[in-house]
Amino acid sequence: MSYMTTSERQLSLVTEISAANTRAEFAQALVGAARAYGFRHVTLMHAPAPESTLLKTLLIETSLPSAYFNQFDRARIMRFPTLPTGMGDSALPRSWNLSDNACDSIFPDELSKLLRAFGIPTGVAVPAYTRDSERILFWLAGDRQAVGQTELNELTMVTLHLLDAYHRTKQSKLMEHPPLSAREREVVRWTAQGKTSIEIGQILSLSDHTVNAYMTSAIKKLDCVNRTQLVAKAIRMKLIN
Repeated sequence: MSYMTTSERQLSLVTEISAANTRAEFAQALVGAARAYGFRHVTLMHAPAPESTLLKTLLIETSLPSAYFNQFDRARIMRFPTLPTGMGDSALPRSWNLSDNACDSIFPDELSKLLRAFGIPTGVAVPAYTRDSERILFWLAGDRQAVGQTELNELTMVTLHLLDAYHRTKQSKLMEHPPLSAREREVVRWTAQGKTSIEIGQILSLSDHTVNAYMTSAIKKLDCVNRTQLVAKAIRMKLIN
């Protein structure tokens, strides 16, 4: 069996990533990068804010099953200050392997058990900043040996190209969605503040039926499945404050 050299692997990945022009192609490039380094899964997510409580609301792209995030959030692991996705303020990439005793003092037991249960005891998190100065994280996870410094440096370079592709496909995705009307944005904005349809109707002098109609229209325009996803997506797309 022949193996690619470090430079060959990096060149191959950069070529594939540079060709990604759609969201689907970007997701495929993410998975390809993870597998090139022996990882089973990859996640691109928004870095959590101090008030963040649910991991699944931060997701942009992931190959991990939804059961992982459901169990993570059910165990309220986000309340712990140190997490395996490099969620601190460090601008440096971070790698870990649960076989390292140092992880015992950093990772809560709930998290270590969850990672092992899903067969992802090894991970790498590479933080980055979008053009809007928003902090995001590239998280690779799997069951392989600990990552050395050479691979970590190479992965950091690869994620810079992934970041470019993210910007490119994000802009393409934004252009695919019809803009929300002023009324739709108002309804979504009040929904984000926890108001019910009846309460929004009272604020905007509309019937709750009309409010629901605006909400349904906004959900369809942004290709969402429910109000929660709609609000999260509208905030990420900066359609509401």
